[in-house]
Amino acid sequence: MNFLLDLISRIKSIGILDGLDIFLVTVIFYLLITFIKNTKSYQFIGLISVFLFAYFFAGLFKLRTLSFILNTFLQIGLLAVVIIFQPEFRQAISEMSSKVFSRKLFGRLTGTGYAQTDEIRKAIVGICDGVERMSEKQTGALIVMENFTSIEGVKSTGTAVDAEISAELLGTIFYEGSPLHDGAVVISENRISHAGCVLPLSENFEISKDLGTRHRAALGLSEHSDAVCIVVSEETGIISVASNKELKRPLNRETLYDMLTKEFLTPLLEAQNKQKKTFLRRLTGGNNRQDS
Repeated sequence: MNFLLDLISRIKSIGILDGLDIFLVTVIFYLLITFIKNTKSYQFIGLISVFLFAYFFAGLFKLRTLSFILNTFLQIGLLAVVIIFQPEFRQAISEMSSKVFSRKLFGRLTGTGYAQTDEIRKAIVGICDGVERMSEKQTGALIVMENFTSIEGVKSTGTAVDAEISAELLGTIFYEGSPLHDGAVVISENRISHAGCVLPLSENFEISKDLGTRHRAALGLSEHSDAVCIVVSEETGIISVASNKELKRPLNRETLYDMLTKEFLTPLLEAQNKQKKTFLRRLTGGNNRQDS
């Protein structure tokens, strides 16, 4: 009984700062668990767990020599962890920034600074037409569609174009004699932003050896951003799409159009319909109040 009363009194004494403290600790542990889950270095994580257990064990029984050695390794180990998991930390920061600072999503849904429905659909049609033609001619191509996460680092490796999307222009860029055909084309704000860009190669060693450099580069960028990467194989003409660390193939024009529409156009249409319903509901409610 005394235990329950003590527990109730402690709960009542919890203030706003205590709640904030608990919330932040929960978030940190969630991010840490998610980070460990997404990394493939499970053995290294297990080694760290054993090290921490030995550290507390040495402190508990006051083993001075072991404590001194573990303290020394702990100071160096923190820096080693940052260096070893630098790609994973970079990816985590990129994903967090895309969720927290989704400036492009806000602009796309509100229609301020970004193209509306017809322009997005026109861009998707132009890309699908170009990809279909290059697939028929077995012209190798790599097209990156920027999403919420900024890929300014990728753009800086290429040549600025700033042109409207058309099947003819895409075919010209990826023509074998073009100086930009080996790099990637970046689509940003429904325009061809840059060409000849260099993408990071995938760090996934389980990728099939039958896939070429374009596929590995597309997967690599999808591992570090939410961009949608379209690949046309130079050997087979097969169309592939890398998104969210996954490679989907083979595709045709119809399936490619459906995927791009779902990713870039459907959210806008749903937001517009929601805004219309909200406006009509307010308008109907206002008229009803006036009639009453």
